[in-house]
Amino acid sequence: MKDNMRFGTKAIHGGLEPDAATGAIMTPIYQTSTYVQESVGDHKGYEYSRTLNPTRHALEKNLAAIENGIFGACFGSGLAAMDCVIKMLNPGDEVISTNDLYGGSFRLFKTIFEKYGIKFHFVSMIDTSAIEEKINSNTKLIWVETPTNPMMNIIDIKAVSQIAKGNNVLLAVDNTFATPYLQTPLDLGADIVMHSVTKYLGGHSDVVMGALICNDEKIAEEIYRIQNSSGAVCGPQDSFLVLRGIKTLHLRVQRHCENGEKIAKWLVNHPKVDKVYWPGFESHPNHAVAKKQMKGFGGMISFTLKGNSLEASHEIVAKVKIFCLAESLGGVESLIGHPATMTHASIPKEEREKSGVVDSLIRLSVGVEDVEDLIQDLDNAMV
Repeated sequence: MKDNMRFGTKAIHGGLEPDAATGAIMTPIYQTSTYVQESVGDHKGYEYSRTLNPTRHALEKNLAAIENGIFGACFGSGLAAMDCVIKMLNPGDEVISTNDLYGGSFRLFKTIFEKYGIKFHFVSMIDTSAIEEKINSNTKLIWVETPTNPMMNIIDIKAVSQIAKGNNVLLAVDNTFATPYLQTPLDLGADIVMHSVTKYLGGHSDVVMGALICNDEKIAEEIYRIQNSSGAVCGPQDSFLVLRGIKTLHLRVQRHCENGEKIAKWLVNHPKVDKVYWPGFESHPNHAVAKKQMKGFGGMISFTLKGNSLEASHEIVAKVKIFCLAESLGGVESLIGHPATMTHASIPKEEREKSGVVDSLIRLSVGVEDVEDLIQDLDNAMV
């Protein structure tokens, strides 16, 4: 029965069973560092919580279920999950990455791993031929964000997977913006799916966590080896909170999508707005790909102002009352941010602007409030 569950049922039940000891319907918070053994090596599957904790283990199984995967691994943050993937490589290896990606991802690649002899190429993947131009015998990984942060570009996962498989290269997809409710990259040929669980999966702005999901046993063994060896794991309390958050993921993302569509369509007609970046518009590059590989277009929107004024964008993000000026995204509350000086400040200005992150770009994480109030809030701030 559980193998054939639809998404909403899977979010609530996938990979989970009532607690064997008590029958508790919610996975208990196993707030323990170690586990008593009957004799040397005779234990109940748990020895030390860095290696495996029952609450985290339940979450890892649940995440694997909702991504249509087999193996899941949770980390202390999304960047810790990315760190694990890059640690699978060796000096001299090369990575082809989306050019428009989260600033923290760029910083991790450039300032941490580049000095260990791993080379990174940042290319626009809207046209997948740009990937083929960079592939060589040293290429070991393609790193994809789709939709991208913050320009909402859409990358054809299936097309990239064909390139990766044809060249014996791993494909990892950051699925944070779409969530498994809207898109399942493993079904489209990805080898590894990564999440900043902090965002939509947790969904309530109260957890920092990352995750990796895959189907290949050898890849999973390497992920677990690095997870245990490096120790960048999450705790049982946070695991419990995310398990609770995932139970309403389908309901929340439906509302994020509905509100996002209404706000995107309102913004495109506003006299002060220049461009609106949202994959649901037919004019959006690769809209057809988004329509094919996603169930909906999400609640993330970016837009620029006419005149491209840094001061005007800062004034708007400071004047809103319901939208909160803050980094992060994917919570039930609506957030507003200025990528050039917040989430993407670690990317050099010249590089930022090449991908469209200009001074007036504003990014919205549209929450689940009443959309009429959100539109009124933006309207008041843009007077």
